Amino acid sequence: MRWPSVRDLRRLNVATHRDIGYFVSALVIAYCTSGLALNHADIWNPDFVIHKKKITVPARGEVRLEPAEIQAYGALVGENRYRVFDYPTRDQVKIYYESATLHVDLSSGMGLYERVSRRPLFYQVDVLHRNSFKPWRWAADAFALLLVLVNVTGLFILKGARGLGGRGKWLIAAGLVPPLVALVLHG
Repeated sequence: MRWPSVRDLRRLNVATHRDIGYFVSALVIAYCTSGLALNHADIWNPDFVIHKKKITVPARGEVRLEPAEIQAYGALVGENRYRVFDYPTRDQVKIYYESATLHVDLSSGMGLYERVSRRPLFYQVDVLHRNSFKPWRWAADAFALLLVLVNVTGLFILKGARGLGGRGKWLIAAGLVPPLVALVLHG
């Protein structure tokens, strides 16, 4: 049995890098996109969309509503079936629907309807990114290891002045600067 030549090892390295890169490409895009969304959760909710609608009903004093009246309020916001309702204060009623609420101040006649829905695609990808789905943890670990392998094989694709022995080592050093600065600033 002969030992593989340097040329054979280079071909194997390039093929490994290419094939694993193709395999993980969809997850790289998903993780990067959801990472951007999760990094800015203070600006927007990456998981849910909240639709709000203000309504006006005839003002009334302190009162207990009949189920038919609760149903009529639901019709104003397009809800045909409520789950439950309660009275947070003497002159307010809060009605709960599937994924929505209607809070009415009976004394002023003003109401606020809020419907919560999952943000398409972001919700599902964020679940994977945060590892909220526990069985996914093993897949995420495998993905991380594959990314390490893609990175290491990528280091050895080019040789000479454009490879690791040339500008590659300087680009690696430059890539270390942002995380080191962040660690120093974090204290």
